[in-house]
Amino acid sequence: MITHQFYDKGLAHASYAIVRSGKMIIIDPARNPQPYYDFATLHEAEIVGVIETHPHADFVSSHLEIHQTTGATIYVSKLAGAEYPHETFDDGDVIKLEDVKLKAINTPGHSPDSICILLEDEDGKDCAIFTGDTLFAGDVGRPDLRESAGNITAKKEELARQMYHSTREKLMTLPADVTVYPAHGPGSLCGKSMSPDLHSTIGKELRENYALQLMDELAFVNTLMADQPFMPKYFGYDVELNKAGASGFVESIAAVVKPLREIDLSNALIIDTRNRDVYRRGHVKGSFNLQDAEKFETWLGSVIGPDEDFYLIAEDESALNTAIAKAAKIGYERNIKAAVLAPSTATEQSPILNMGDFKANPGGYTIVDVRNWAEIKAGKLFAHALTIPLPELRERVNEIPTDKPILVHCAAGYRSAAAVGIISASINQVPVYDLGEAVNEWK
Repeated sequence: MITHQFYDKGLAHASYAIVRSGKMIIIDPARNPQPYYDFATLHEAEIVGVIETHPHADFVSSHLEIHQTTGATIYVSKLAGAEYPHETFDDGDVIKLEDVKLKAINTPGHSPDSICILLEDEDGKDCAIFTGDTLFAGDVGRPDLRESAGNITAKKEELARQMYHSTREKLMTLPADVTVYPAHGPGSLCGKSMSPDLHSTIGKELRENYALQLMDELAFVNTLMADQPFMPKYFGYDVELNKAGASGFVESIAAVVKPLREIDLSNALIIDTRNRDVYRRGHVKGSFNLQDAEKFETWLGSVIGPDEDFYLIAEDESALNTAIAKAAKIGYERNIKAAVLAPSTATEQSPILNMGDFKANPGGYTIVDVRNWAEIKAGKLFAHALTIPLPELRERVNEIPTDKPILVHCAAGYRSAAAVGIISASINQVPVYDLGEAVNEWK
């Protein structure tokens, strides 16, 4: 038997393939199905099944495309309200892969329709559990993503209580040596304090996971709900998209219009994915600088809503294709009106901060801190800074005074680069400066 983890660092997403005797089952696949096809070919295996642990909020799954391409059966809880062809997979249901078994366990908590899959090996021993967003290394799934999305909605307090019982009654009772394979690793917004480990064991989680320590239900609920990270704008949209099943990956990105050169970008929402320094030297007025970096998908779906169309700018055609593929991972390829290279109108230059003047007279600037709330609560770098996390900035930009030059900072420079574009698109009475990586001098 082969168990293989596929890991997408950009979305901190883990998916899995289980191969036995020429048959393969995939768990929680990413948007692009090609790596699974390649793996099946490598091991001369037939893809016979795809299991969804729940309708995911943070990425688009390729379960429907894999079914349409290979004929593989999709398995998902009956509670998910799946609109695609599927077989239900709930408590007591078993999938046989020759002489190994995959057993469904309903584990509501992250979502009302979450399941885990317990793997029984060829010797009849429970050896691994695929926990989706229920149990992570060092954490459990956040309970606040299904208050207004999905087939079944539930208040976060109710889901937190269900998570208490799912962990105590169904997962913590498993043998200590059972390997835990979660759907996410550190950096995912589906939890708040995941460890760097991409897999674990039940025994290790019982020892080290804060959420599995001895506490009563009320203490657990309060602990779980406290200090959860922000929720990107696209999360509810992806739940609904995954419930229906997404269109094919290659076809979807191929449908994006790519005129490459001159196009009228006036009065449009523009995402410029080029390097910050290149952007500063010349960009389209009013564009937002979301650099193509490790968390591009998350920030795209945090700044731009799922009902908003935008133009996409990149340095060259290769970079353009990469950005389109990343947008597709969260279902945003259909939002791209056109993907282009920097046009001749990209002449707007960003003002350069006089660091000496700022250090000598910080009170002469309106300082905007665009870090997340958890970072802000841990300590402000500038006592009188206005705190507006980047995901809230477009909706709150009118709170920024315009009587002094504006200086934006985050923790390392990525978010502040994006924020400067957002603020500059709305405020032109005063210059807007990016503190960038120089913020490290104040840490």
